[in-house]
Amino acid sequence: MSKLRPEYSKIDQKQAPAWKLKMHEVIFEADTPTGKLFDVVLLWAIVLSVVAVMLETVDAFSDRHRDAMVIAEWTFTILFSIEYILRLISVGKPLKYATSFMGVIDLLSILPTYISLFVAGPQYLLVIRTIRLLRVFRILKLGRYVSEAQVLIKALKSSFAKITVFIGAVVVLVLIMGTVMYIIEGPEHGFTSIPTSVYWTIVTITTVGYGDIAPQTVLGQTIASVVMLLGYGIIAVPTGIVTSELTRSRDGNKVSRKACPNCSREGHDDAAVFCKYCGTSL
Repeated sequence: MSKLRPEYSKIDQKQAPAWKLKMHEVIFEADTPTGKLFDVVLLWAIVLSVVAVMLETVDAFSDRHRDAMVIAEWTFTILFSIEYILRLISVGKPLKYATSFMGVIDLLSILPTYISLFVAGPQYLLVIRTIRLLRVFRILKLGRYVSEAQVLIKALKSSFAKITVFIGAVVVLVLIMGTVMYIIEGPEHGFTSIPTSVYWTIVTITTVGYGDIAPQTVLGQTIASVVMLLGYGIIAVPTGIVTSELTRSRDGNKVSRKACPNCSREGHDDAAVFCKYCGTSL
């Protein structure tokens, strides 16, 4: 455990009222019975609200159950609004949480319903429908309830540089192969430009194979075969990189679900006493 600066040790949970600490424990931590119950209720609410958004786009269902859909939507909106307010109240730095990724997602999950109240007129119906579909972002709220989320995020961050270099190499390969296919096949066989040929290369190397463009010459078909075989190897590389980082993350320090009462960030070591981001006592 890294040593904290002396001034960090002065930051203590006693500075916050007991009710606020208890609220933070229930909302942000899943290691307690009340915290687990809160998470389960919110998890089901998120899933059901997303299902409601999806069913709303089915005209036959939404026309038949319009009143029930409206009641359900406002019930979920009020529930998530209360949750959002309680999260802001329970953290030491509300603005920091509000501007964090999960804070923005929490806000996006309730804003569309309120925005629709202020947009009137038949000419805006399509806009309202589009805005309200943003409620599907509630599905991203599930991330905080997945126990392995921290391990996965850490692995993705660690492998970002390697994957970026790998994708760069793939882009260069795609440009070269696309140019070669444009020279060999030409416009008469559907390869009307280098961008079109690059599109064909991407479709082929990812093993999608739409079939809207296909090489006709023997040399072109030979190169296409090589590109197809390369595709299998290329797909396996990012998987191997992320898997390797996942293994390292699991072998490292155990990460707890304990959230800092001041900055609300998670990802602390299981035996951590102070927050590694702001120094607050955990």
